[in-house]
Amino acid sequence: MKKLTLFFTMALLVISGSSFAQSLQDLARQVQQQQQQENRINEQREREFVNARDRQRQLLAQARAELQAEERRSDALKAEYDENERQLAEQEVVLQERMGNLGELFGVVRQVAGDLQARLDNSMVSAQKPGRGTFLGDLAQRKELPTTRELRQLWSSMVEEIAEQGRVVRFTAPMIDGNGDRQENAEIVRVGVFNAISDGNFLVWDTAVGDGTLVQLARQPAGRFQSMASGLQGASGGNESMAVDFTSGVILSQVVKSKTPIERVKEDGGVVGWVIVGVAIVGLLFCLWKFLSLAGAGGKMKRQLKSETPDKSNALGRVMSVYTDNPNADIETLELKLDEAILRETAPIESGLSFIKVLYVIAPLLGLLGTVVGMINVFQQITLFGTGDPRMMAGGISTALVTTVLGLIAAIPLTIIHSGLQSKAKGLIQILEEQAAGIIANLAEKRDANTV
Repeated sequence: MKKLTLFFTMALLVISGSSFAQSLQDLARQVQQQQQQENRINEQREREFVNARDRQRQLLAQARAELQAEERRSDALKAEYDENERQLAEQEVVLQERMGNLGELFGVVRQVAGDLQARLDNSMVSAQKPGRGTFLGDLAQRKELPTTRELRQLWSSMVEEIAEQGRVVRFTAPMIDGNGDRQENAEIVRVGVFNAISDGNFLVWDTAVGDGTLVQLARQPAGRFQSMASGLQGASGGNESMAVDFTSGVILSQVVKSKTPIERVKEDGGVVGWVIVGVAIVGLLFCLWKFLSLAGAGGKMKRQLKSETPDKSNALGRVMSVYTDNPNADIETLELKLDEAILRETAPIESGLSFIKVLYVIAPLLGLLGTVVGMINVFQQITLFGTGDPRMMAGGISTALVTTVLGLIAAIPLTIIHSGLQSKAKGLIQILEEQAAGIIANLAEKRDANTV
């Protein structure tokens, strides 16, 4: 390489001729200088090449070392990855198992929260402590698992409701009175979750008004229950008697819807019902008149029994006057006259009893008529509207039952009273017959004595 370079250099110098050298010595010197310069350049290049080669070897060695380190790291990471994959698979199995249990638990928590929310919303305690169901409603609709604090709050709400069931508490809260006016700070006495009273009146918890409000019953229970409520509200301590609605207001709410006997007769009895009521009233009034009549006749007859002088203002006196008016009549004639007098007195005594009998026979028949009319209405409703809504048939059934009850209510007392009046009348007639028989016996005894 060097020889080739020198050859080209010399040739160049020869060709150049006079431009670079004046003699061979100069040319040799120039060639030598050029050669030295070329050697220095080549040495410089060789040193640079060697340095570059050494650097490349160093970089290569470094790269190989890094490669080996990375390969070892890659092997370690791969082993770690494989181990993590194995552990992840194991943990996923454990997670699935535990998620199954937690999922079931979460389902139970949601169900319990929903049920408890409905119970709290329908509880009278919410009048004293409003807004208790908000958290439970959110918990019942949540998709995430509940926290420990939320589970404890759920348990606390359940325990609080159980504890409030056994307490009698006095507090102020809004309520709607019987006139429909809202009172913001009414004094309320709550008996557990069963009853609430204000001013001696029973209240019910109505969830249809806003989030729920205490509403006074339009129709209050019997007076003895209201006196219990007034006593409880006015009590300052000690024990008080109180009627408890164990249905938490359901029975009290039905008091408003239930009909009084008069309302049932007006609305359900119909024309037949009023006829039966009229028959009962007429029959009872007639029975009262007949009872007073027989009682008056019986009193006069008892007074006549104590007197020997006949008094024609009473039946017994008129029978006894037959003997005094006919002192000389024979026994057969007198007996016939006495029988005639008893027959005359029997008719007024027994008058009206057959009418009462007719009334107590007619009353159940009218009830049966009302039953038939009510059933006809039921069948008409079934024909027109089918059997889908039982309330549409309730009117006819109620008419049938109410008229039957009215008929029995009218017939039973009339039957009993008729039996008593008839016994009373028979007793009076028996007194007349006994006195007539006594008169005949006394007369026969006297005449037998005179004959002897």
